Amino acid sequence: MPSANALPKTLLQLAGASPVPSPLENAALVLIDAQLEYVCGAVPLAGIDAAVAHAARLLALARERAVPVFHVVHLGKAGAPAFDPLGWRAAIIPALAPRDGEKVVVKSLPNAFARTILEHEIRATGRGELIVAGFATHMCVSATTRAALDLGFRCTVVAGATATRDLPNPLGRGVTPAAVVQDGTLAALADRFAVIVADADAWTPASERVGEPSCG
Repeated sequence: MPSANALPKTLLQLAGASPVPSPLENAALVLIDAQLEYVCGAVPLAGIDAAVAHAARLLALARERAVPVFHVVHLGKAGAPAFDPLGWRAAIIPALAPRDGEKVVVKSLPNAFARTILEHEIRATGRGELIVAGFATHMCVSATTRAALDLGFRCTVVAGATATRDLPNPLGRGVTPAAVVQDGTLAALADRFAVIVADADAWTPASERVGEPSCG
């Protein structure tokens, strides 16, 4: 077992960047592709039920703290095997449905900023940091978080509110399990693109967390 001093450092650590997640008062929540396609459609994700529950907690916290919320939805071409805009599986998961006043941004590419109004709408809030969650981790969450850096946004990705799936190994080595894809994607994002936190507890005092022991 290597000592703590022998562990590799991320580029953010080497640069002395703050490891603290984006303060809620400075941030907007971007909830990416929380659609039924990932629950019961053509591309179901590993651990999706738990991820939706974590995302619902995060969304509730954002609403409680008056954090601007942006719901991103992916729509493909009519008749496509996934994300058919005319099909019911393109709908947002009910537990994460938008409320009045929350923006819904439609995209057609993995990067939620590409050919959409998302950047304009976020900048209109005056907030320069993003809390990112949604699906799938290796695809649209990663692409959007990486693009956010280029646009000058500081990002925090909520790992528990993301999920991905098994993928075919591109070198013909069978299947890359979802857990490996998830960990690898989050590690890559943590190297340069985002602060990674486990769940909404990152913004909740210990005394208020569900299941925490009380002295009372």
